[in-house]
Amino acid sequence: MKNTTKLTNLKIEWINKPKNSKIESDKVYIKTDPYTDFWQRTYYGFQNNNAPALLSQITDKYFSFVVKTEFNSKQRFDQCGVIIYQDSDNWFKASIEYVNEDFQRLGSVVTNNGYSDWATTDIPATHKFIYYRLSRRENDFCIESSYDGINYKQMRIFHLFSANEAINVGIYACSPENSSFCAEFSEIEFMDCKWEEHK
Repeated sequence: MKNTTKLTNLKIEWINKPKNSKIESDKVYIKTDPYTDFWQRTYYGFQNNNAPALLSQITDKYFSFVVKTEFNSKQRFDQCGVIIYQDSDNWFKASIEYVNEDFQRLGSVVTNNGYSDWATTDIPATHKFIYYRLSRRENDFCIESSYDGINYKQMRIFHLFSANEAINVGIYACSPENSSFCAEFSEIEFMDCKWEEHK
């Protein structure tokens, strides 16, 4: 991928399109619908695959994807962030998930072959925006987060078995319980890979 490319300059497609959304030249807005989520089997037993995601298919094996998310989440499990969605059994998402008035969870889920995991760290509930940088090196990925869009901290490195060729990358928002909130996505860019080769 050469230099930088805006998401809205690429071919984009919804899965589970929300009832209320807006795409502008430099921002995307999603108002979540109640009882929407992505999760597969592990621990909880249930399977949810009805959250909205706005995706672009990318064939480059080395790139980074950056987005700023802002949100007014207020109900348990409300979340929005970045996603790779190959199919219902193989995907990744990273988000801040609301817990209560005191704290929320900055975390990520990797789903391979129909089973999800969840890695989190607790952060204050007062944080209502964050930047993500998702980088690809073939089938391996690095997700980072930042509060200023300059200084990023690694959240995790992971592997997707279904990411041999093209991957579907983008943004998502959902409310797993009886809730709805507004999520705003801005400063969305694809760029040359910022995750350096390990030597």
